[in-house]
Amino acid sequence: MCGICGEVVFGDDLANTARVDRMARAMAARGPDAMGVSMRGRVAFGHRRLKIIDLSDKGAQPMIDMALGLSLVFNGCIYNYQDLRQELLAKGHSFVSTSDTEVILKAWAEWGADCFSRFHGMFAVAIHEHDSGRLHLARDRFGIKPLYYAEGGGRLAFASSLPALLAGGDIDTSIDRIALNHYMNWHAVVPAPHTILKGVRKLPAATVRTIDKNGAFKDVTYWEPRFEKSAEDLNRSAEEWRDMVLDGLRTAVRRRMVADVPVGVLLSGGVDSSLIVGLLAEEGQKDLATFSIGFEEANGEKGDEFVYSDLIANHYGTDHKKIFIPSSELQGNLPGAIKAMSEPMVSYDNIGFYLLSREVSKYIKVVQSGQGADEVFAGYHWYPELVGANTPAASYRDAFFDRSFKAMNEAISPEYHCDRDESLAFVEQHFSKPGADDPVDKALRLDTNVMLVDDPVKRVDNHSMAWGLEARVPFLDHELVELAGRIPAEHKLAQGGKGVLKEAARLVVPADVIDRPKGYFPVPALKYIQGSYLDMVRDTLTNESARSRGLFQEAYLDKLFKDPTKYITKLRGSELWQAALLEMWLQTQEV
Repeated sequence: MCGICGEVVFGDDLANTARVDRMARAMAARGPDAMGVSMRGRVAFGHRRLKIIDLSDKGAQPMIDMALGLSLVFNGCIYNYQDLRQELLAKGHSFVSTSDTEVILKAWAEWGADCFSRFHGMFAVAIHEHDSGRLHLARDRFGIKPLYYAEGGGRLAFASSLPALLAGGDIDTSIDRIALNHYMNWHAVVPAPHTILKGVRKLPAATVRTIDKNGAFKDVTYWEPRFEKSAEDLNRSAEEWRDMVLDGLRTAVRRRMVADVPVGVLLSGGVDSSLIVGLLAEEGQKDLATFSIGFEEANGEKGDEFVYSDLIANHYGTDHKKIFIPSSELQGNLPGAIKAMSEPMVSYDNIGFYLLSREVSKYIKVVQSGQGADEVFAGYHWYPELVGANTPAASYRDAFFDRSFKAMNEAISPEYHCDRDESLAFVEQHFSKPGADDPVDKALRLDTNVMLVDDPVKRVDNHSMAWGLEARVPFLDHELVELAGRIPAEHKLAQGGKGVLKEAARLVVPADVIDRPKGYFPVPALKYIQGSYLDMVRDTLTNESARSRGLFQEAYLDKLFKDPTKYITKLRGSELWQAALLEMWLQTQEV
């Protein structure tokens, strides 16, 4: 829901409302229903609205409460806002709207920064205290809703998207070498606060930043997943965990039904999205809209999984729509999908989510999606490889990273080299933190805190909001994630991964979608780059813009051009597409 932006000046000058207006207009797709800009001296806020809750103008933003001395802009949804509203009414607060936005405003007045620990939802929030002049920025526990910022010239600008900041102007667009290291090594995962551009940073997930009038700031992390196990947890049976997971997921799905508009499901046909459909059917949702997408085959690899999504759609009698994208349409829409990315993201399903969201947005405004299940319940292939690992960080690197540090330095130009493997150093530091003793738990904590934030959920937000579609992710309900953290690894690793979740699913959905081979969002044309796709990426990597930037060594590119289908990463990615995607993104953003 929506896009936010703003500017705060550290001094006596007025905020630049023209800059905020440009940023807001650049996010029109995130909020096509309304736009607002307000200024109070040195602080200006902008907002784009997608009407989901309280469709009246009373829910418009920026929202200003003169009695409380607060202004706010908010992107996201607070699923328990109605319960919080009742609690705040009992404490003497009054409301003029029925929106979750106003609940945040009153909650801040009542509880301060502690209010964010009370929220079930996804959010990025900016709150201005009129009297103190302080600005507070906050992000949800999993960074489902983005928040980028740029500082310079005695000012700070923030926005829901990086392209919006660029539209505001005055941004250092040179390449961040550490971010480039992460992009090339860690499958395009770039942990906060870095982005690929030196002048743009992002607020970490589960963080509240308080910024004083002089620009000094303090960050507070208000939540983190825990992986300690009690003696009782260690002794629970697989059946107990199964039932607890199913109860937790039922609650998570039910919470995400809150809306004043219909809610559908992105149905891949895998166990995760199929289980969401089954639980919604249990809740009595009628005429549920479900959507699947498929692509042409390439190099003998199938481009859709319609057989499984059809099975679920027929089983529950959903209003199902299958979207098939021919190769010609896929290639023609790549520039739009890449432009919609706030950061370059290499996974093939970016274009899938972009085109799927385009079609879904023609029918509804809100969907539930299965993102997060693999990270929370250990569904990926690298988790079993960490069982009993003596050097967990090295084992994680060997299973996940796209290339070695040496190979990366052979790929990128010397001016962009780092003195050390920044990605490995980050993983080692994260793995060394207390609270997760099992190597598998160390990886799950890292992926939940970092990889999930800066790959899957970012991908879903960017491409759904490019079409004014709000995507909700029940597997990232924080209480469900806390429950999963208590489950011993063997229950999650069973049955080839996600064992405890699969057992819960058996109580709800047909076994055929549970016992199938693990699927991925297949886009074969971007894995096996041939024909017109090879012409496209060759032009991108050799044109004047690419040559002047000089990111990649010529010998490396020549090797990829000669045999693009040979160089496939451990995560089934094309090295050539990875290089081309980064350069395409930079050129699309006119950097």
